[in-house]
Amino acid sequence: MAGYRYPLLGGLLIIIIISVGVVHCSPSCLPGDRALGRCTDPALEKGTCTDNVLGYCDDLPYKKTMFPNLLDHRSRGDIEFSAEYILLSVLDNLLQGECNPDLRIVGCSVLAPKCEKNKMVKPCRTVCEALKKSCLPAFDAIDMAWPYFLDCDRFFVGEEEGCHDPLEKLRVNVEVTPEDLTQAPSTFINFNHHSYNQMVSILKKTAAKCSNIAKTYSIGRSFEGKELLVIEFSGNPGQHELLEPEFRYIGNMHGNEVVGRELLIYLAQYLCSEYLLGNPRIQEMINTTRIHLLPSMNPDGYELASEEGAGYNGWTNGRMTAQNIDLNRNFPDLTSEFHKIFKVRSARVDHMPIPESFWWGKIAPETKAVMKWMRNIPFVLSGSLHGGDLVVSYPFDFSKHPLEEKMYSPTPDDKVFKMLSKTYAASHPKMSDQSTERCGGNFLSKGSIINGAEWYSFSGGMPDYSYLHTNCFELTLELGCDKFPTEDELYPAWQDNKESLLSLIEMVHRGIKGVVKDEHGNPIKNARISVKGIRHDITTAEDGDYWRLLIPGVYVVSAEAFGYSKVSKKITLPASMTKSGRVDFVLNRVEGKTRKFERLIPEDIYERYDPLDSYDPHVQQGQRERGEDDQQSQDREKPWWWSYFSMLGHNKPSWLLKNN
Repeated sequence: MAGYRYPLLGGLLIIIIISVGVVHCSPSCLPGDRALGRCTDPALEKGTCTDNVLGYCDDLPYKKTMFPNLLDHRSRGDIEFSAEYILLSVLDNLLQGECNPDLRIVGCSVLAPKCEKNKMVKPCRTVCEALKKSCLPAFDAIDMAWPYFLDCDRFFVGEEEGCHDPLEKLRVNVEVTPEDLTQAPSTFINFNHHSYNQMVSILKKTAAKCSNIAKTYSIGRSFEGKELLVIEFSGNPGQHELLEPEFRYIGNMHGNEVVGRELLIYLAQYLCSEYLLGNPRIQEMINTTRIHLLPSMNPDGYELASEEGAGYNGWTNGRMTAQNIDLNRNFPDLTSEFHKIFKVRSARVDHMPIPESFWWGKIAPETKAVMKWMRNIPFVLSGSLHGGDLVVSYPFDFSKHPLEEKMYSPTPDDKVFKMLSKTYAASHPKMSDQSTERCGGNFLSKGSIINGAEWYSFSGGMPDYSYLHTNCFELTLELGCDKFPTEDELYPAWQDNKESLLSLIEMVHRGIKGVVKDEHGNPIKNARISVKGIRHDITTAEDGDYWRLLIPGVYVVSAEAFGYSKVSKKITLPASMTKSGRVDFVLNRVEGKTRKFERLIPEDIYERYDPLDSYDPHVQQGQRERGEDDQQSQDREKPWWWSYFSMLGHNKPSWLLKNN
């Protein structure tokens, strides 16, 4: 008999009895508790051995099982219509083959436990613990909780209790030679093209594998609703640490330029594996730098470009977003304003505000998401990965004379940009190759680097905006003449670019860094750091820390903030210096009327009204109002794998949701 209790008014209680056969249940152990494994029942240890006829569990190392099982399923039908059994049947697809068949077999040993002499024999706890240690990252990668019925403490026992090893048939003794022991492990990467889902899966699995140094996060959605997924690496992922510089790579801005997209997927796997293997260079890099990789800024365009197939893609199909917007022409044009006011001595030509007219135009959600990302994180250096030629381009991209399409238009930090560009090109075997027959041979005379506007002028580019609105210096990396190469060209591309990608990250540590505080030791946010002779200031971050990229030389560096004194220091950066020098400042409070603040605006420019402040980059375009939500819309908010359990109706396995 099964009893279900329903409370009634007045404290009365009615018990509805449903005749379904005999159920052994103690008063302190309700059927629902036993189904969730919250308690055990002596009756589970009693019964009769019967043949195991479960299709997905027919390769267990034994033939006899018994009912009820450890989850209180009382028949074959109960098991086959359960969420637990359905999960085991789809795990291979969900985890893309990882932990298969081990995970399925161990799960089957709980659903169809071993029976000997009419007595249940539980699986060994050590087997469960080893499996969880190796397979939990795969679950984390798809945002799925570890299944409750694989709780090693609830449903598994120690060897002293007479457990069995459900994986015994999978154990194979392999002879290890001395040569095997002397070979150092290496990073394994599949050098192929990745669909959007494959890219997301790899990034999340990589972050799960290296959870102590990596994590994934979304900066927003594309027009068609795809997450703009970033993977970051640092000693403390998810947190900005004092004086640790922030670096970013952005790939696939143009959907049909895919080499950068793939290189960043490979780079993520490489950083993770090499860190775990003890590579001292990679460990130093990750422990001292916060690295952000956005492999695909335009996932919608990529899907369109990939329909034609690698090697067949033209120069336009998939370049734009789903809204037919070129993302590298969609950012605020601050460069034309810079050229207009640069000769005015008091004009502020850094951290320039976004013109109100910009918001009147058609702005892609991908553009807004990246703009907000730039504002939220104090990036120092960035590389935007493109395709179509072989050269490193640096700002400005928009000519200082609007009618001149090929006019050298330097920034105040032209020498720094050249140093950064040469670093990438010099480490690239093809860019440094002097053969005029190679792709991009027309840039040989310039050392495979070029000022963007001298190459060809355009407005609304991301590098110009990054330089003029934020602290971040950004390069455009053109990685080859073939925008969508065949898979056999991807490994050579990785070999050509790997050292350059790493070297540019390391350049984030050139120049100086420090902290600006008041006389009481409190950090000063948005203090301005200026270098005499370079008309481009940078500002301090939330904690008062800053990073100023500079080439070797002698400089006078100043720090100032509204309401504080100005402090200047003379510094020398030797040519042999490869790490940033530490230059701190302490500013004393002063009356605002006592001195003149040149090019200094008393309020924080980011506190002005700006549509970007209230923009939510994670809301999908055209998303319905909350009041229109129904069960289907609620399911859409669940992880992508939730649809695998649609046939269960209201009995879907909420225990697989991490937020539960």
